[in-house]
Amino acid sequence: MILIIGVCGNIGAGKSTLIEMLEKELGYIPVYEIVEENPYLSDFYKDMKKWAFSSQLFFLIKRFDFLKRVNASKGITLEDRTINEDVEIFARNLHEMGYISDRDWKTYTALFKTFSDHLPQPTGFVYLKASVPTLINHVKRRGRSFENGISAEYLRRLNALYEKWREKLDSPVLTLDCDSLDFVISKEDRKTVIRKVADFVKDL
Repeated sequence: MILIIGVCGNIGAGKSTLIEMLEKELGYIPVYEIVEENPYLSDFYKDMKKWAFSSQLFFLIKRFDFLKRVNASKGITLEDRTINEDVEIFARNLHEMGYISDRDWKTYTALFKTFSDHLPQPTGFVYLKASVPTLINHVKRRGRSFENGISAEYLRRLNALYEKWREKLDSPVLTLDCDSLDFVISKEDRKTVIRKVADFVKDL
């Protein structure tokens, strides 16, 4: 059986860390977001308007490249951020901020619609919900230099879009409150989160 679980959340929410835990403890198959491979990302955080479209286009293509091959996998696959988040949250936010032009937005969404007809959809979602102060703390803790310029306002806008997107999802969603659960530091929180995810997946 092929089961795709979208692990969702804002920048710094803890998606990759959670996926590493679930791979180790439950044997799930991880597919990580290719952040460091994006050749535009460092430039994007320095000049969002100039590099927004190129950066988002790279993520879209790479995400599609993974999803078109996922049928070759067996078992429970964890997707580190979904292609839908790329479109409905990150790219949409950049368009609303004026960093992606109307013309480029139309091209981007047309490309996504062409892709989406051929994509397997997640069976369920694990959403890591975190306030802006928690996200900023997590970003500082992991220490990626290119993320130093991320503003609280940018994270706030993404959080607002995440909440709107989550309300529209038809698939089951497990929400983990990362303001109260720190599975990086706390062993008890780690056990709690692993149990919650295992129970959620079992019921899908």
